[in-house]
Amino acid sequence: MAQIVLKTGRERPIQQRHPWVFSGAIETVRGNPADGGVVDVLGPDGAWLARGFWSGRSQIRLRIATWEAAQPLDERWLREAVARAVRGRASLMGDGETACRLVFSEADGLPGLIVDRYGPHLIIQLLTQGMAARADAVIAALVALLQPRGIYERSDPEIGEKEGLPAHEGQRWGEAPPERLTLRPIALPGMCGERPALLADLRGGQKTGFYLDQAINRARVGAYCRGAEVLDAFAYTGGFSVYAARAGAAALTLIDSSGPALALARANLDLNGLAIPAELIEGDVFRVLRQYRATGRRFDVIILDPPKFAHSQAQVERAARGYKDINLLALQLLRPGGLLATFSCSGLVSADLFQKIVFGAALDARRDVQIVERFTQSPDHPVLLSFPESDYLKGLLCRVW
Repeated sequence: MAQIVLKTGRERPIQQRHPWVFSGAIETVRGNPADGGVVDVLGPDGAWLARGFWSGRSQIRLRIATWEAAQPLDERWLREAVARAVRGRASLMGDGETACRLVFSEADGLPGLIVDRYGPHLIIQLLTQGMAARADAVIAALVALLQPRGIYERSDPEIGEKEGLPAHEGQRWGEAPPERLTLRPIALPGMCGERPALLADLRGGQKTGFYLDQAINRARVGAYCRGAEVLDAFAYTGGFSVYAARAGAAALTLIDSSGPALALARANLDLNGLAIPAELIEGDVFRVLRQYRATGRRFDVIILDPPKFAHSQAQVERAARGYKDINLLALQLLRPGGLLATFSCSGLVSADLFQKIVFGAALDARRDVQIVERFTQSPDHPVLLSFPESDYLKGLLCRVW
C-alpha cells in the first residue's frame, strides 16, 4: 500500500481526526498511489496515523476514512458506513414521501459521497476520486440497504473539476425519477402539524433537486409570518413562501432569477391549496430591491436565502460585500418591528463574520436590530466536531426597528 509521510508539525490535525491532508502538508510520497487508491498516512516519526483515499490533482491530496490501523477500506467497510449513516436518520425519515439527506460526505465518514432520498428515489453525488472509483460498490450498498426505485447521479461539475473528475449526470440504477416529484420535508421528532407537499425537479433543479438543508428553518420562519406582507428573495421553488402562507401570511412577493423555478413555486402554492395574493417576479434580486427602495415599498417580513457567494478563499471579501449589500437593502425595506430572516450557505463565511456583516448593514441603514433566533442546517446534515467545514449554513432572524 502506498504511504505518505507528513512534514514536521503537520500531524496534529490528523491526530485530532480532521479528514483532510493538503498537498503542502506532505513531506514524502512512498509508492505510486493511483487516483482513488487507498493510502496510509504516517507521521514525521514514521508512526501510522490514518488511512484514506488519494487524489493526485486536488489540493486536498488525501481524504481520510479511518483512524483504525486494522480497518481495510473495502466493500464491507463501505456498506457498514452507509448503514450507520442511514441509522442516524431513522427518526427523521418519516413516510415514503419524505425527502432526507442520508449520507453527508465527511460528516458521515464517507468523504465525497452525498446521498439524498426523495421518496422512492435516491440522488447521489460522487465528488472525490475515492468515491468515484467505488461507484459500483456505493450503488450496490444503497440497493441492498434501501431497495429504492431508482438511483440517479447529479455530481457537482465544479467540485469534480477540482478533483480531476469528468462531469457526470444520469441514471445509475433502476427507474429514472419523474420530471416532477412530490416530497414531504423532514420534521423534528415531536413536531406537530401536517407537513406541506412540495414539488422538486430532481433532474433539472439546483443541487440534488431541492434545498433539503433548510427544511426546519422554513417551518421556524413561517411561524412568524401570520398576517404579514412577506418578501421571499432568492425564492427558488417557494419553500419558505409555502410555510409562510400556511401560517397565515397576508401576501407574498417572490423574486428569483429563474422562470422555471418560479413556475414550480406557483405550482407548490397551488398544490397546498394556498389561495393567497402572490406576486412572482423573475429578475435580479439586487436590482428589484433597489427599485422597491426607490419607490418606497415596504414589507413586514423579508427572507434572504441567496446562493453561495464564496466558492474559494479568494472570493470571501467580495462575498462579504454582496451579503452586506443585500442585507442593507432588506433592512431599508422593512417596516418598524419587521423581521429579517437572512442566511449564508457559504462555508468560508463563518457565523461570526456573517453576524458582523449584518451588523455593518444595520449601522449603514441606521436601524436598531435584535437577533431573535439563530439558524443552522437541518439535522439530516449533521456537523462533525472534528470537521468544522461541515457546518456551512448559518442564519439569523432579526427584529428591525
